[in-house]
Amino acid sequence: MASFSLTQRLVIIVAVLASFVTFLDGTVVTVALPAISEELGGGISTQQWVVDAYLITLSALILLAGSLSDAYGRVLVMRVGLIAFGVASVAVAAAPDPLVLIIARALQGAAGALLVPSSLALITATMRSEVQARAIGVWTAFTTGAQLVGPLLGGLFVDYLSWRWVFLINVIPIGITLLLL
Repeated sequence: MASFSLTQRLVIIVAVLASFVTFLDGTVVTVALPAISEELGGGISTQQWVVDAYLITLSALILLAGSLSDAYGRVLVMRVGLIAFGVASVAVAAAPDPLVLIIARALQGAAGALLVPSSLALITATMRSEVQARAIGVWTAFTTGAQLVGPLLGGLFVDYLSWRWVFLINVIPIGITLLLL
């Protein structure tokens, strides 16, 4: 990021962290599914809904979230999304049964939908031409990276801590992002 100004770097960091947690949670869960099923029960049906509840709400609400970002401001929507994502993550980690887990995952997906378009819009609103293109490239690289490291981090957390910690991975990046906003 050598040719980015300090403000542009800050915008990129905020945008990357906000979208990073969303994409990380999409993949980190896959390695936790057997442990979730073992502890909470529900079998394959629960496992499918733990994944699908997140992806369905994320996918279904992403366009609406982009419109909300345009109407109410990228920073406000991002802040609401970050707080909601953090609260939903804690709810997922504390879930006492499959139903609560699935509902919390759906809420997590809805909150994630607020983060992705607002993070990218933050870049497009504050940068132009080649700088904007490079910033979007950095954003894309890190969000792709989140999808790649998710299963690895998830596996480490499941093996050495608990499946519940898999969903708390993002609490620190969320806190940092909120402070930077």
